[in-house]
Amino acid sequence: MLSREPSRVVRDWACDSRRWSGYKPRAGDVVIATAPKVGTTWMQQIVNLLIFQSAQPRVLGELSPWIDCRFRQPIDEVLSDIEAQTHRRFLKSHLPLDAMPLHDEVRYIHVARDGRDACMSLLNHHNSFVPEAYEVFDKVGLADETIKRPYPRLPKTEREFFLYWIDSKDDLPTRMSAGFFSLERSFWTERRRSNLLMVHYNDLKADLSGEMKRIADFLGIKTPQTLWPQLVEAASFEAMKRDGGTILAGTERHFRGGHETFLYRGTNSRWRGVLTEADLNLYERKINAELSPSLIRWLGEGRLGAGDPRSSPD
Repeated sequence: MLSREPSRVVRDWACDSRRWSGYKPRAGDVVIATAPKVGTTWMQQIVNLLIFQSAQPRVLGELSPWIDCRFRQPIDEVLSDIEAQTHRRFLKSHLPLDAMPLHDEVRYIHVARDGRDACMSLLNHHNSFVPEAYEVFDKVGLADETIKRPYPRLPKTEREFFLYWIDSKDDLPTRMSAGFFSLERSFWTERRRSNLLMVHYNDLKADLSGEMKRIADFLGIKTPQTLWPQLVEAASFEAMKRDGGTILAGTERHFRGGHETFLYRGTNSRWRGVLTEADLNLYERKINAELSPSLIRWLGEGRLGAGDPRSSPD
């Protein structure tokens, strides 16, 4: 049952929230909804392993369609592919929660990450685009009457990129800070929904097995104890790098180096020693203006540091 209609439309060079209007939910569907470069592919792999109860590498792009993606398949083809799936479906989105329809029978998983870490990971993402990817984004932007411009060519060094990211006044490119903080607020506002699970990148790194058990419980999936270590190992960064040629088949069409650059380092704090004290103060001023104290702590520390989001007061 539809519990809430989208309250806004989000359109940028990569995403169009209107593409969700034709989605027909099935009981048990899983929607993995995140900002870019915060652990989306990691969560897709975890959910894939739990659903299929097998550590065998699978092509995530085929199993876990990205509905709001507007630069690959026409939406009719995407929806047709989803309808044809017979396994428990798990879908991907980079939309804010208030730009998506919410259904009671669907399970939503959100992954969060410190904004500075997301920014550094996003820089690698942009620096890895092949020229053809920019051509596709340019066509999307020029053809959309709400955008009417090519995709921006962004700074390529860490500090310059951070300053562009943090000071972006235009929330159209939702990958920049305005869109990042708006997206995080949209999930935080709904954090007490029983069908929404909030997961943090730091917690996945600190206790992968424990977080996978939380996710399995949320999805109502039971795994034999003898199989569990295999699934946890297959969800590790090292295993995903090893199996990346299968898991991320086709990424070479958009990224130089394919899965090797898409799955870059999987580390946090790459901003340390790069950003100046003034830059870090700028970030602090930004988050204090944009976010509640509890959300700031959650983004910086995760559940293991800040506690369960559902119990946070603001």
